[in-house]
Formats: sequence, structure tokens, C-alpha cells
Amino acid sequence: MHKVVANADQAIQDVFDGASIMIGGFGLCGNPENLIRALVRKGVKNLTTISNNAGVDGFGVGLLLANGQIRRHIGTYVGENKLLEQMVLNGTVQLDLVPQGTFSERIRAAGAGIPAFFTPTGVGTIVAEGKEARDFDGRTYIMERALHADFAFVKAWKGDRWGNLVYRKTARNFNPMMASAAKVTIAEVEHLVEPGELDADMVHTPSVYVQRIFQGELFEKRIEKRTVRKEVVGG
Repeated sequence: MHKVVANADQAIQDVFDGASIMIGGFGLCGNPENLIRALVRKGVKNLTTISNNAGVDGFGVGLLLANGQIRRHIGTYVGENKLLEQMVLNGTVQLDLVPQGTFSERIRAAGAGIPAFFTPTGVGTIVAEGKEARDFDGRTYIMERALHADFAFVKAWKGDRWGNLVYRKTARNFNPMMASAAKVTIAEVEHLVEPGELDADMVHTPSVYVQRIFQGELFEKRIEKRTVRKEVVGG
């Protein structure tokens, strides 16, 4: 049951060239920052990254792009990363865009042991090309396959030495479902505690899904976009 490793570099020691990696986070919230930086240091190549977005230039998954480590990216939104746009247009990176709800369900299905499911999302668009279609109750649906990965990198607020995880607020985005959909799940946490310190009813990811866990060293916790109210003169 002892799953604790010393740091991010030790946690990813078996990540190999050509691996598929799920990376938790929504925008810049809940990103496994320490694991991403360790992956940059390791320098493995030809990766398939599975993440809602591709980070931003110079942060998150964007670091892997800048280092030339990604061959294919599967995600739902890429509007904040100019480098990815350039790499896709010049053919350096293959991009698979998936509707966000379908993306979520493909990952959840993998964790639940469901090989495929039918959804109406994408019917009549390029999303449906090459996919089986069926009618149910007078409506057309297309078949989507479950989405698995070799590794899942997730970030939690607290975790115990057995691998039970608790996420905080919006960081509870794609992290829980990704933790269940990979062969090896690695969790970085802000606070590493002893077994029994977490309220069992508040655990979001049970330890059975986690193979390695460590306490992160640095969390920048960037704000993707900051909006402030304009000053009202004489108000």
C-alpha cells in the first residue's frame, strides 16, 4: 500500500518515448505542474497527450510543445496556445479535437470498463466521419470509443500515503476521471497526509486507482485571465 515516491522525477522514471499521457486540469486550474516540468527534464519524445487544452505558451502542456515532445494532442480547446496553432498548421503536431462532453465521457467510459457508447453530439458534422451511426427513438447517434492512456498525471489538494485523493473546488475537473482511465496513475498533491487523516466520505479518487503519489514542490497556480471592473469616475 505504500505508494509514496520522493519527487516528480522519480514518479515518471518509466515514462517512455511514444507513451500516451492523460494530463488533468481545465485551463490552468488543477494542472499537475510538477509532473509536467519533470517530463520536460526527462525529454521523452513522440508523446500523445490527452488533456482538455494544451496549456498556454510557456506553461502547462505548452512546455512540452515548446520542447518538441508531443507528436499528437487529443483535446477540446486550443485557443490559448499560439505555438500549438503553428505546429498543427505546419504538420509538426497531429491534433484531434473532440467535443468537450464527448471527451469527458470517453475518459469516464474507459475508467468504467465501457468500450464504446452512442451520443448525438457531432451527428451531421466532420466529427461523425468514419463512425458507426444508429437511430434510437427517431434520433441519430454516433458511436464513440472509450479513451485510455498509458499514464495519467493528476493534481490533488490532499492525498494520503495509500493514494486516496481529495481535489479542491475547480481543480476537481478532469482529474478524477483521468485517474481511473490509465494503466499507471501518478498523483501530485499539495498536502501529503497519513492514512486516516482524510474523511472517507470526502475522498474523490479512491486509492485503488493510484499507483504513485508525492508532495509537489512548486505550485504557481496561475490565473489564466484576470478581469477587473473599470473604475467609475464620480460614482
